[in-house]
Amino acid sequence: MSTPITPASSPVLTVSALNSLARSAVENALPLVWVAGEISNLTRAASGHWYFSLKDDRAQVRCAMFRGRNQFVDWLPANGDQVEVRAVPTVYEARGEFQLQVELMRRAGLGALFEAFERLKQKLSQEGLFEAARKRALPAFPRRLGIVTSTEAAALRDVLTTLRRRAPWLPVVLYPSPVQGEGAGKKIAAAIQAAGERGECDVLIVCRGGGSIEDLWAFNDEAVARAIAASPMPVISGVGHETDFTIADFVADLRAPTPTAAAEQVSASREEWMQRLTALQHRMARPLHRQLANRAQQVDMVARRLVHPAQRLQAQRDKLMHLGKRLGLAHAQSFARNRWQFDALARRLAAARPQPRGMQPELKQLKSSLSRALHQQLQNRRAEVERMASHLAHLNPEAVLARGYSMVRNAQGEVVRSSAQIELDETLNLRFHHGSAKARVTKKEE
Repeated sequence: MSTPITPASSPVLTVSALNSLARSAVENALPLVWVAGEISNLTRAASGHWYFSLKDDRAQVRCAMFRGRNQFVDWLPANGDQVEVRAVPTVYEARGEFQLQVELMRRAGLGALFEAFERLKQKLSQEGLFEAARKRALPAFPRRLGIVTSTEAAALRDVLTTLRRRAPWLPVVLYPSPVQGEGAGKKIAAAIQAAGERGECDVLIVCRGGGSIEDLWAFNDEAVARAIAASPMPVISGVGHETDFTIADFVADLRAPTPTAAAEQVSASREEWMQRLTALQHRMARPLHRQLANRAQQVDMVARRLVHPAQRLQAQRDKLMHLGKRLGLAHAQSFARNRWQFDALARRLAAARPQPRGMQPELKQLKSSLSRALHQQLQNRRAEVERMASHLAHLNPEAVLARGYSMVRNAQGEVVRSSAQIELDETLNLRFHHGSAKARVTKKEE
């Protein structure tokens, strides 16, 4: 028997707390799911959020898709549309309502298309068809442009209008092909192959206008992707709107968001090139103008220095006359100065001229004094020489030898002054006053 619940044994919850618990329980129990159904009671709020019910033949559920999510839906849903939504089951606490918080919406039946798209994308990516290294650069000035699209497509008119405005001189070759419907993919691939085989163009645009995923599905065909990859010329994909992506976009050498953008990518705008040429012209003209201005200034300076030959001759003639006057004046001054110096020297020479007759007695007296002084000086020098000779005679070793002494030298010619300088059996040289002799040491004493 169960125990009845009493206020003391169970806490009392508020409505908001209960709804919060319910929300946590629902969100933890139910994962992110895909749900299919029919839209009803659709309301687009001023805030940008969408509120609607999703129903089938037996039930319905409230849904909310906020502005941050519904802006990525590339079509406008309406009541009665069959859709598939990826949503988080939750509880709206304010009213305690179970609802789906939608993150992604697509038309019903597109799930298989998306799966096929992803499988083909992964397959071609593994084969390297999307690698950036195989992308080719577009020619700057194509000689002829090829277009693969339908002759009735609005995209063709947009491309031709853009080319007529930007590059009216560029020839266009159309390779017509249906761009949607049964077998469109194979026909698009055949048109691309034909353009490559004919080799008429430098670059190829594959394009069509916007539409649903079903409308653009021909450009997700594997044959189209392989035809683009095998094309001998660069290929630009301009399919749909900016938010539309197809397999052709990934394989092409360049993806343009729209057909018009594809035409702009491949055509050199006349206005843009004229602006660039004008800018280059200005860049070239500025240094040229500066150089011309500098040369003009140099010419002006040279012109100011340039003098007529007659004027130059007259100036040189005047200069020569001036120099001639200065030379004559300098010569006269130099002559006068030399004349004055000559007169002064003549006066000094006349004053210093000797008088031989008056100086005879003085010369005789000086001669006698000089003779006496020389005789006395000679006597003094002779006496001094004799005195020094006497001193030298006392110091002369020959005189010592003459008194009976001898001089002893060893074999090296050194004078022997002590017995310590000699060795036994050593040969010595003896020098006498008259003659010399050799002796052998047989004994020595200290």
